[in-house]
Amino acid sequence: MGALPLIALLVLHSSAFQVSVLAALSAVASAVIALPLGVRIEHQYKRPVMITADLARCCAGPPVGGLLIGALGAAATMVVDALSFLASALGIRRIRQPEPAPPVRAARAHLGRDIATGWQYLLHHPGLRPLFFNALLFGGSVMMASPLMAVLMLDDLGLAPWQYGLVLGLPCLGGVLGSRLTPLLARRFGQRRILLVSGVARTLWTILLPLTPSGAIGVFVIVAVDFGLLFSAGVFNPSFTTYRMAATPDAFMSRVGTSWSVGAKTCQAAFVIAGGLIAAAAGVRGALLIAGLLCMASALLLPWREARFSTGPSSPSSRHCSCPPHR
Repeated sequence: MGALPLIALLVLHSSAFQVSVLAALSAVASAVIALPLGVRIEHQYKRPVMITADLARCCAGPPVGGLLIGALGAAATMVVDALSFLASALGIRRIRQPEPAPPVRAARAHLGRDIATGWQYLLHHPGLRPLFFNALLFGGSVMMASPLMAVLMLDDLGLAPWQYGLVLGLPCLGGVLGSRLTPLLARRFGQRRILLVSGVARTLWTILLPLTPSGAIGVFVIVAVDFGLLFSAGVFNPSFTTYRMAATPDAFMSRVGTSWSVGAKTCQAAFVIAGGLIAAAAGVRGALLIAGLLCMASALLLPWREARFSTGPSSPSSRHCSCPPHR
């Protein structure tokens, strides 16, 4: 995502709305591709699929885009992006632990029913359902702000491409630090408490982005805000992923994950388009303010009632999905 706005703004001289449309189309394409593939992946070994996906992203997307653009700086950026997926594929290939056999697909399986199964389980589970809607609002508002921040940094603040890359890269250390601390924090305070606290903490940062001043102070503010957001998300994401895996039977893991991904990407596309329209009418900072307010509102959708924080399948989901007993 980081390289595409850079190319759109510096090479193609796109507007804020056009950059948002580009980001939205990327999300929609991912959702459309994921919908039928998620069901089939459920009954495949996962490691070959992961390697194939990384190799495809290395060869099909970034290099072609870089060659078509024909600009040396932009092309070099896309090549580096492509190489990261190649490195990921090689890393997955080096995993030596054997993968458990995937569930056998029924002889009379139906694609539509298989897709619906993931949604039914997700929307009927008392713990996953609020987390799903929380993720839709949080992820949508963050993605709404993402292309707008590229416009703010490269156009309004006039950052050089290397500064833009630095601002995107440094805060990632916060995500690494947060994920490393998650097991310690979960043991000390409990999984539910850490998930709720970090789920709120990750919503408090985006609201500061419209206040970004110019100059070096502005760069510092953006780095600090992104660091805080990614640190909080780095704690939340492993806690949430652990919970979702514990709450989902193995036989439905890929379908629930695909339903989650499709819903999130579709919602993100809508938010990004809305952000572009708001930016065209009220300016980039006005759109960022609305994104920040929506991000904070997502904290209200966390599973605050302890009764919802269960890992077993609920009665409705078991009835609709014919789920096996939880592990």
